[in-house]
Amino acid sequence: MAVITSEFEIASSLPASKFFNAYRDFNNIAPKVDPETYKTLVDIEGDGGAGTIRDISFGDGVPFTNGKLKLDVVDSNNFSIIYTIFEGDILMGQLDSMTHHVKFIPSHDGGCVYKPTVVYNCKGETQLPEEALNMVKEGFKKTFNAIEGFIHANPQTY
Repeated sequence: MAVITSEFEIASSLPASKFFNAYRDFNNIAPKVDPETYKTLVDIEGDGGAGTIRDISFGDGVPFTNGKLKLDVVDSNNFSIIYTIFEGDILMGQLDSMTHHVKFIPSHDGGCVYKPTVVYNCKGETQLPEEALNMVKEGFKKTFNAIEGFIHANPQTY
């Protein structure tokens, strides 16, 4: 099985705790601020912590319609969430799974650095095209920026 890893970083003036809390509430905030990407996210098993299974319906702005993920880790002390997408057309018929490591690293100025790392577990020796990797990366950035804008506009939240 081929494994491909992709990561990047974005600095923000907002504290890591605010972003972490917003991402813990991803089911509610993502469809509100980025409906082109997310129609709905529904927990179908679990309480929102590690082990929770979540059903995703994607919006019209992406070339897939559905996915299912499992929250592997929700670490409030280290502001990190790890989840694995294991089902749905988001896997593009080329992946067994995608594991997302999302971390908010506090910075010295009171803000944070958003650092998502995606591990693509490919079927056989499949290699994902660069366009697919860039699409996921740009999607992460778009949603992050939308959430950041929402928190700036609503500082009492999270």
